[in-house]
Amino acid sequence: MALFARRRRDALKNVHAERDSFLRRAGVAVLFCIAGVVLLIVRLADLQIVEHEHYQTRADENRMRVTPVAPVRGLIYDRNGTLLAQNQPAFVLEVTPEQVGNRTAMDELLAKLQHVITLTDTDITRFKDRVRKSPRYRGVPLRSNLTMEEVARYEIDRHQFPGVEINAGLTRNYPFGATASHLVGYVGGISEEELKQANESQFLGLTQIGKNGVEKSQEDLLRGEPGAKIIEANAYGRPLRELDYRRGYPGRNLYLSIDTKVQTVAEQAMGNFQGSVVALDPRNGEIIAMVSKPGFDPQLFVGGIDTASYQTLLNDPTRPLFNRSLQGLYPPGSTVKPAMALAGLEYGVVTPEHSEYCKGEMTLPGSSRKYRCWKRTGHGAVNMLEGVKRSCDIYFYNLATLLGIDRMHEAMTGFGLGHATGVDLPLEKDGLYPSREWKRRARKENWYPGETLNTGIGQGYVLATPMQLAQMVARIAMRGGGYKPHVLHATEDPITRKITEIVPEALPKIDLKDNGTWDVVIAAMEAVTQEQGGTAYAVGRNAPYRIAAKTGSAQVAGLRQDETRPQKQEEMPLRLRDHALFIAFAPAEAPRIAVAVMAEHGGHGASIAAPIARQVMDQYLLGYVLYNNEKAEVPSSRVTPALVPGLPVPPELQQMLQQTAPAAATPPAAVPATPAQQEDDDDR
Repeated sequence: MALFARRRRDALKNVHAERDSFLRRAGVAVLFCIAGVVLLIVRLADLQIVEHEHYQTRADENRMRVTPVAPVRGLIYDRNGTLLAQNQPAFVLEVTPEQVGNRTAMDELLAKLQHVITLTDTDITRFKDRVRKSPRYRGVPLRSNLTMEEVARYEIDRHQFPGVEINAGLTRNYPFGATASHLVGYVGGISEEELKQANESQFLGLTQIGKNGVEKSQEDLLRGEPGAKIIEANAYGRPLRELDYRRGYPGRNLYLSIDTKVQTVAEQAMGNFQGSVVALDPRNGEIIAMVSKPGFDPQLFVGGIDTASYQTLLNDPTRPLFNRSLQGLYPPGSTVKPAMALAGLEYGVVTPEHSEYCKGEMTLPGSSRKYRCWKRTGHGAVNMLEGVKRSCDIYFYNLATLLGIDRMHEAMTGFGLGHATGVDLPLEKDGLYPSREWKRRARKENWYPGETLNTGIGQGYVLATPMQLAQMVARIAMRGGGYKPHVLHATEDPITRKITEIVPEALPKIDLKDNGTWDVVIAAMEAVTQEQGGTAYAVGRNAPYRIAAKTGSAQVAGLRQDETRPQKQEEMPLRLRDHALFIAFAPAEAPRIAVAVMAEHGGHGASIAAPIARQVMDQYLLGYVLYNNEKAEVPSSRVTPALVPGLPVPPELQQMLQQTAPAAATPPAAVPATPAQQEDDDDR
């Protein structure tokens, strides 16, 4: 029975078939193994040979860090080598948001940091505001000027603070504070919008950029070229050693044309008035001083100003952030009268002897509207010299009528009114000198004859910046010549110490048919300060140099036909008082300085703006302030217009510096003006 069962089983089991099946399966398995080995060998070859460089680079990235090295920002000097913007060493705490994580992780990190480093609510608020405005991969300063003790406490627990670094670097410092703040400007954090507009590779390692003034306009020169260093780090990211270093190139040092002494005198002379002072060298267009008052402390912006402080500045009614020299648009008032006189002579509508009778008011034919002179009792018969000297409005009303608005527009825009001067500073406004076409385009109205009269005395639609007025008087001083205003005089390579001077850009010359026309008008401007009865005689009569000038007052509030203006500006509310203006150049026979002063709501150009300009000219030309200063002393060395140490001084300046001045050792005291001499102080 058992034998039968075994035979039956053997009959059912096919040994050969099973063996063949096993061999087939074994062969397939062997093939898979061989294929796997081949694939492994191929992949190893790919990793080790073909993609060796790629993975070697990734491995090095895990081990090494390439860190941008910020270049040293260039220094800013004035014409005498006085530092206006410098760099100071400081420890800066920076956080890279991308390495920290989300907002919750950032809040936890800041809470931990407060146990190690002193952080105020202002620091944290300012930091979060900057994080929102900056790329997440860029380090954002949290606090600067850390103490050595704070740095030591951080280093002990630095492994607890991912994305946080303390960098030893330089921070911007402005030793003169608010002095020349609108001109020098300031630096601040780089926003994402600014990075998009710039070449990002030029800002590697940098967290700040020029925001205003020279810091902004000359950013490309001041910034320099970033370098880089390669650091080997451990698994925790802690630097172990420096493997390589590529040096960047520091920014260029800048020498500006301004004189800090003159700038300081101008700001002090402004007193409590808001306004502007612009002083130019008419021979090359260099800015000697540019005051916009009130100013601000640029140091507030260096570390990143907090929102509350910034809002305080923005909401300040005196507008300290507003650059009045370049952005302030004011009616130029009577300061346009010398240019109007030149236009009248050039177009042949008047002669120097042409006379008008001023009875204090006039009307146009067919109109009952009265156009008043600033002097209600009138000036009587005045010719051109007397018209400029006494600033007779009636004379210039009639001159405007003879010229017409079209010729006035052509002549006055030729002197630079109505368009930006192109100064190498940001935010300059164009101003406005109206024309028929402008009024049709802007107001959809025709031009009226009465508007021509107002335009002729610098009122109505006319708006100009103090910089434009300074350029206008500089062009008169140069008898039609002149240069584009600029503040940059020279640049210096910080490595080679090579100085490169900036070549002034000449303006198109104003050619007149008769060059004697310039002498006529300049003589009239000299009479303003040198002859009794001139509106600025009280300021110019005791000056040791001749001044050619023009006073002005820009009306802020108009009067009804039946309304009488108070006799004294001091009797009016401050906001309704006229703006006080004054333009001048000196010495009249060989101009070296041209000045424009605008004091908001100052009232009278002669009594408020003119003394400011006189002090500025005194400081620049004499080296001390003589005007109304009985204790004036001659300094040990006169102010030298040599702009950069080592550069040659022009021959005429060498002669000035070599002169001894025993007579000036005891400068004559300024004599107060008598009421009779101040008769015409109410110049409009």
